[in-house]
This record gives sequence, structure tokens and C-alpha cells, in this order.
Amino acid sequence: MTTDVSRISVIVPTYKEVENIPLLIDRLDALRIQNPQLDIELLFMDDDSKDGSAELVRDKQLPWVQLVTRTSDRGLSPAVLDGLRRAKGDILVVMDADLSHPPEVLPQMLAELEQGADFVLGSRFTEGGTTDDEWGIFRWMNSKVATLLALPLAPVRDPMSGYFMLRKSTFEAGRNYNPIGYKIGLELLVKCGCKRPVEVAIHFQDRQFGKSKLTIKEQLRYLQHVRRLYIFKFAFISQLVQFLVVGGIGVIVNLVVLTLALRLGFSTSISVVAAIVVSMLSNFALNRRFSFSFARSESAISQFIGFVSACSVGAVVNYVVTMALTPWISVVQLAALIGVIAGTGFNFLASRYWVFRIRHVATSKTPPASTKQLVEQHVEDKRAVGTEVAGRKN
Repeated sequence: MTTDVSRISVIVPTYKEVENIPLLIDRLDALRIQNPQLDIELLFMDDDSKDGSAELVRDKQLPWVQLVTRTSDRGLSPAVLDGLRRAKGDILVVMDADLSHPPEVLPQMLAELEQGADFVLGSRFTEGGTTDDEWGIFRWMNSKVATLLALPLAPVRDPMSGYFMLRKSTFEAGRNYNPIGYKIGLELLVKCGCKRPVEVAIHFQDRQFGKSKLTIKEQLRYLQHVRRLYIFKFAFISQLVQFLVVGGIGVIVNLVVLTLALRLGFSTSISVVAAIVVSMLSNFALNRRFSFSFARSESAISQFIGFVSACSVGAVVNYVVTMALTPWISVVQLAALIGVIAGTGFNFLASRYWVFRIRHVATSKTPPASTKQLVEQHVEDKRAVGTEVAGRKN
């Protein structure tokens, strides 16, 4: 590690953690004393706990510790993003308030960052990492499943870790931050485009005070979050997979309606038409909700008209293939299945590039400057240089 002083901002999201806050402050203070090269700024981003946390930090009167009370847009991920933007340090650290993340490994994490890593994780599952023995089989399985879901997004052993370090420049280079739930580290790993993540082994200790924020609702929100990240990183493939899943559901709808219509005594041609219409309606609703959810702000009526128009060719292909095969295939449902497959390719391309016209999922961080703006900036820069030179002469 270099001997230069490193300005580190430690961001800790809190909600009703008054018992843990003084313990975390003490451990970080001890770390500061043992490592004078670490200039630590501690930011508690508190979601208006009203449990005495704000008063406790104020009464300590430590210049390097600050508590920000947040009364709007509350939640763990928004609190962390708020803290990262407020941070004054060149190095950013995020950790939990419940003492599950050992502050003592910060120098080792910093060393990895200085040696070329662009994102450093405090990892439970890398070699040497451990967890408390009190972890039950269900908690262990939940963590493993969540990790497997995230592997294509971040090739590390513990992508679920809430203890991480990165440079502020890396954070500022990221874009489209839109996390759901509590896995903000995974959000940053993906959206900052980190290519050299490194894991540092930690012992993950269960909280002693306070109540865990991990609930079934948060686990469901994690699935939503992972889906968003897949769309961000693998936009076309992700949409195609979702479209095919919706198409699979549409196949089931198609076959159920076809079978029901036939049993009610309708002719084969009418039954096939009914099955196609109903499955088209269900496909539109599901694709708008999932496959192309970015376009839900547009008019549903105009999109439906466009969807029906675009998929009409696919529907015609579906109908023609089905009716052409019916005399040769005794099971009408099988002929209908082949017809559905024949129309799927056209339907996806029409939906992707016409009905739900994509506005690149990953947009640029700032719009390009106009010629006028560039000229104005150039003039302003020249004035600034002139003022600086004049000041030096004086």
C-alpha cells in the first residue's frame, strides 16, 4: 500500500440502528488510529428512524462523522445512492450498520483497489470467507440461488455482498441507476461497467442488535432487480427470451381456447381464429408488461393497434400453416402448434422494432452538446484562463 493519505467516504444506510451506530463508530475510529494514512469520512444515511440515531451522532460531535436524515425517497438503495453522491472522498465504501461487515479489512480492500481492481467486494464465499454458524439451511439456499441468478451479470462468488469499495470516478462513470430493493452493489457492478472486480475474504457476522430488513417482499424485489439488470446488460437477448416465454404462454392459451371451442361444437376454422385472437390479446398484455416494459409510458391503445397490425402477418402465417397441415395431421392441436412457431419470428421482430420501438436501454449519461453550447463553453474557458493569468501577474 502507498503511504499517501487516502480520502475514504464510508456510506452506511440506516433505519432504526441506534444500538449499532456507536459500535460501528468505535471500530472505525480504532481503524483510523491504527492507519493514519486513512482519512475516513463516515456518512450515515438515515431514513428518518426517529429512534435517537440523529441525536446520538450529534452529541458525539465527531467532525468525521455525519448523519443525514432522509424524509423522502426512502429505502436502502436510494439512501446509498444519495450517500455516494454526497461523499467527498475519492474512494467510496458501502457497508451495513449491523456490524456484519468488518471495518478492519478496509486497508486490504484499498490495497486491491490500488493494485488495479475497479470494484472490491467483501466476500463471504471466496476462499477464506466465512459466515456465522447460525445460518440455517433455508438462508443458505436462498443466498446460493440468488448468487446463481446473478452470475451472468457479475462473475464473482459473492455478487450479493453489501460491502464494497470503488473509486468515485468509477461511480460517476456509471449510468441509468435504477435499483430495486437492497442489492445496490450488484447494480453498481453492472452499471459502472466494472471489468476487474476483486473479492476480499470476510467473516460475515449475524447482527446482535436490531431487526433484519430482509423479508419475502425484499426477495421478490430482488427478482425484479435482476430482471432489470439482465435487460440493461443483455437487452436484445433478454427481450427475446421474455418474448419466447410470453409466446409459450400464448401457445397454452391458444391450445386451451382451440380445444374448448371444438368441444363447444364450433367449426375448425372458427375455433382456430378464436384461439389466435385470444392468444394475441394475452401476448400483447404480457409483452407490454414484461418483454418491452420500457415502452409502457406510451399509449396502450395505439400500441395495441400497432401490435395487431404488425402481428397480422404472423397471424396469417399461423392460420395458413395450421389449415394447410390440418388435412395431413390428425391432431389439430399439433398443426396449430406448428402454425404458432411459424409466426413467432416475424411477431418478435415487428414488436421489437416497430410496435415497442426501443429507445436504447442504456442511454448516454448526458446528451451531446450543441454547437452553440460548445462555442459558449470555449469563450468561458478563455475568460477563465485570462482571469487566472491576470491574477498571477498581480
